[in-house]
Amino acid sequence: MAVHAEHLDHGEHEHPPEPYFSSRIAPSILGMFLFIGSEIMLFGSFFTAYFFVRVVNGVEWPTPPFHLPVYVAFINTLILVTSSFTMHWSLTSVKRGNVWGLRAGLFLTFLMGLSFLITQGLEYSRIGFNTSDGAFPTIFFCLTGLHGAHVFVGLTILAFMTIRAFRGHFSPEHHHGVEIGGIYWHFVDVMWIVVYTTVYLL
Repeated sequence: MAVHAEHLDHGEHEHPPEPYFSSRIAPSILGMFLFIGSEIMLFGSFFTAYFFVRVVNGVEWPTPPFHLPVYVAFINTLILVTSSFTMHWSLTSVKRGNVWGLRAGLFLTFLMGLSFLITQGLEYSRIGFNTSDGAFPTIFFCLTGLHGAHVFVGLTILAFMTIRAFRGHFSPEHHHGVEIGGIYWHFVDVMWIVVYTTVYLL
């Protein structure tokens, strides 16, 4: 009996039971969706401040004599939207076993995200106003700066994903790292479209 019990104990350590999931979504992906939900609420608080400044208090947007670089922001929007397509390309490539498509897609996505962030930094340096100039500049820098911080986090994730891709860590069977990072990057892109439409166009 003792020998049998020892054998069972040894077997349990070698072959642990499969984890049970009550959802069809993998826990890591579900965790990313929950995290994105909290980030949406964070952006929502800043958009609430925007609403009160512009709608409730009737502050002109942009407040004269300031102007917003709508054209530059539009180019930046095209860059970021295109990066969503390259991100999707990298994910579909790894699912098909196309290693070079995965690497190229991630690298191009990283370059476009970096271009977006650099362009936004140049925009800040030439825009001609700062947070001490009133409510409009404060909300502008808060919303665009918050998004820029998320782009920086996304670039950090992309850098690690790209390094792992070139080291051969992803395969058609194991690509959760690409999928989770892609979900976050798509969130960053969609959020920028909302910010761009609200801040620059409306």
